[in-house]
Amino acid sequence: MTTPQAPGPGPHLPWAVEHNRRALVPIAVIVIMTIIAMLLLGLTMLQAGGAASLGSAILAFVPVIPLAALFLWVDRWEPEPGRMLLAAFMWGSSMAVLIALVSGTVLSITWAAILSDLGAYAFSLAVTAPITEEICKGLFLVWLFTFRRREIDGIVDGIVYAGLVGVGFAFTENIFYLSGALSTEGIEGGILTFVLRCVISPFAHPLFTIMLGIGLGLAVQSARSEVKYAAPVIGLLAAMLLHALWNGSTLLLGGYGFMLVYIFIMLPALVATIVLVIWQRRRLQRVVAQQLPAMVAANLITPDETPHLACLVGRQNWRAAVRQRHGREAADAVREYHAVVTELAILYDRIERGAIGAYRARYEPELVHGLRAARARVINQPTALLTAAASVAQGNPYYR
Repeated sequence: MTTPQAPGPGPHLPWAVEHNRRALVPIAVIVIMTIIAMLLLGLTMLQAGGAASLGSAILAFVPVIPLAALFLWVDRWEPEPGRMLLAAFMWGSSMAVLIALVSGTVLSITWAAILSDLGAYAFSLAVTAPITEEICKGLFLVWLFTFRRREIDGIVDGIVYAGLVGVGFAFTENIFYLSGALSTEGIEGGILTFVLRCVISPFAHPLFTIMLGIGLGLAVQSARSEVKYAAPVIGLLAAMLLHALWNGSTLLLGGYGFMLVYIFIMLPALVATIVLVIWQRRRLQRVVAQQLPAMVAANLITPDETPHLACLVGRQNWRAAVRQRHGREAADAVREYHAVVTELAILYDRIERGAIGAYRARYEPELVHGLRAARARVINQPTALLTAAASVAQGNPYYR
C-alpha cells in the first residue's frame, strides 16, 4: 500500500477559514427555503382553513423525527455538517415542492387540453408527477455532487442526503393531502389519509430519491468513467420508475394494485436498501481500518489511537471518557476529529483505487489541514487524546 505523504504548507486558505466561509451559502439558502416553506403553509391555510392546516402539520410531522433519526444513525461513521443536512430537508420541504407544484400544474393543464379528463388525470399521476418531483428533489443532490463534492464521498452519504430530501418533500406533501382530507371528508378522512401516508408508507418519497443518491454515491466511489456517467442517470430513472409504479398502482385492479405494488415492489426495495446500507457501513469500517496505518506513517495520527479509531464502539467509548473528564466541548472536539479521520481514510482509499481524479489536489491538502486543526483542538481541551489513551491502560469502565 502506498503511504500518503502529508502535504506541506500550500497557498490555499486554512481549512477552518475556508470551511466557515463556505457555510455562509447554505445558511443563506436555508433562510430563503424557510420563507418559501412558510408561504406554502400559508397557501394551505387559505385553502383548508387554519384548524385543518395546523392539525395536518402536526400529523405530517409524526413520521419526520423517526425517519430523520434513522438517517442520522446511518451517518454515524462520518457525520455530515448539520447545516447541510438541514438544507437537504428544507430543500425537499420547500423548493422542491414549489418547483414541482408549478411545473406539474402547467403540464397538467397541457394534458387536459390534449387528453380526456380521465386520461389527463392518469397521465399526470403516473407520469408527470414522478418525473417532475424526482427531478426537483434530485436538484439538491446534483448541486452537492457538482459544487460540494466533498459532502458526498460514497453511497452512504448519497443515501443520507437523498433520504432527508425525501423526508422533507413528504412532510409538505402530507400537509397538503391531510388538510384536504380533513377539510372535505372530516376526521375519518384525515385519519385514513394519515394511516396510508404517515404510518403504512412514510418511507415512499425517501426511498424514491435514495435511488438517485445511490447512483451518485456509486459515481463517486467508482474508478470507471462509464460508471461515473451512467450510475446517476440510472439512479434517477430508477427513482422515477419506482415513483411511477407507486402512483400508478392506485389506478390498477380497482385499488388492489396499490397493495400488490406495496408488497411485491416497495417492501422488497426497502429491504434491499437496508441491506445495502449495512453492507456499505461495514465496508466503510474496513476502509478506515486499512487506511489508519498510512496515516500513522504520515505522522497524522499516533499508533495508540488506531484501535479506537477503527471501530464505532471504540470511538464512542473514547468520547464518553473525554466527556466524563473534560465535558461536552472536549467530546465534541473528539467527534470532529473522528469525522475528519474517516473522511481522510475514504479519500486515501479512493486515491488507491484511482477514483478521485483531479479532485485529489484540492481535497488532500484541505483534509490534512482539517485533521491537524481538529487534533489541535482536541489536545487543547485539555490533553483529551492523552486522557483517552490513559483511560484504556487503566481499565476505565467506558472501554470495557
